[in-house]
Amino acid sequence: MKRSLVIGCAAVALAAGCGTASAQSKFDILMGGDAFFQGAYVDQDNDNGLRKTEFANRFRLTITPTAKADNGLEYGARLRLRAANGTSNVRTTDADRAFIFVNGTFGSVQAGVTNGPSDDSGVIGPNVDGISGSPDGFYSSYYGVTTLPYVAYNLRTLESGDASTKIVYSTPSFAGFKLSAAYTPTYGSSNTDVNRRKNVTYNDMGEVQAAYKGTFGSIGLEASVAYQFASAPSGVEDLSSVHTGATLTYGPFAIGGSYAFSGDSGYATGTRGVDDQQVWLVGAQYTLGPVILAATYTDMKGIDSGFVGLNSRAHVYQAGVTYTVAPGLTTGLEYSYVDNKVGGVNNDANIVLWDTRFSF
Repeated sequence: MKRSLVIGCAAVALAAGCGTASAQSKFDILMGGDAFFQGAYVDQDNDNGLRKTEFANRFRLTITPTAKADNGLEYGARLRLRAANGTSNVRTTDADRAFIFVNGTFGSVQAGVTNGPSDDSGVIGPNVDGISGSPDGFYSSYYGVTTLPYVAYNLRTLESGDASTKIVYSTPSFAGFKLSAAYTPTYGSSNTDVNRRKNVTYNDMGEVQAAYKGTFGSIGLEASVAYQFASAPSGVEDLSSVHTGATLTYGPFAIGGSYAFSGDSGYATGTRGVDDQQVWLVGAQYTLGPVILAATYTDMKGIDSGFVGLNSRAHVYQAGVTYTVAPGLTTGLEYSYVDNKVGGVNNDANIVLWDTRFSF
């Protein structure tokens, strides 16, 4: 029933907008992207012979061919290439986004390899750029030896970051409100992969989200609430995850936070001694010309990220500053204190991260 509703919304919207489309001959090809370079210093309780310093970099290139029909229907596709992997200098380039889309008075439809609605637009607070105390940042990449809670790697609905092949429909914005729905047949299946097997991974994954953006005098408000669900293989608990968040802005100040609860989603049936998965955070930000000051506190618990079955609990305290050097070019410094316990073993860490970014 839920799956049929999600698919039906997208199909009806697409049919309504495409009935009398007549294409113009011109196609525009837009290119953009971003790159970063990071340097980190890490001091943690259990380093197990790890070095304290490390560098990392990433480059992403987005290619978007678009066209517009005589009736105003916009359509096209998007491909995001990513130079990310470099283990043992085996450098590869993959595509973490690859979908077609149509936009019209009915809203928008995306079909292909893309993320879920809450991962794309769910509100988690004011610091979402991966630096300046961002809760969705890169500190976890430099934390080693022991694992963090599984929820540390997606602060919204539990699996909304999964970019398996899916279809996503979003309504137009009405008085600041927008509704979105997504359906993924098979978790972890993308591009030309066809996987009709049951009882192997999450199947029939759906997600719905309501989002709002508006102003009340000099106060701005962004908020969202989302629910994600899926059927799990035999012996594994079904996916059921909720997320809600909000951010208030007033002049140069911003404050906000979010909460996500996923219970025992994905746990082996009958798991004992492991907390329900949940994460909440609160963050604040102040902008002074080209400088952004920010701080965030995140509290998370649940199963370990390796899904071994260990109980994990972490508190993350972050503060940072970002400076805009020129349009599209920023540099920043972030400090994170990670208070983490996995399976009763403490492994606290101090992480200082320097991050320089270029976007175009």
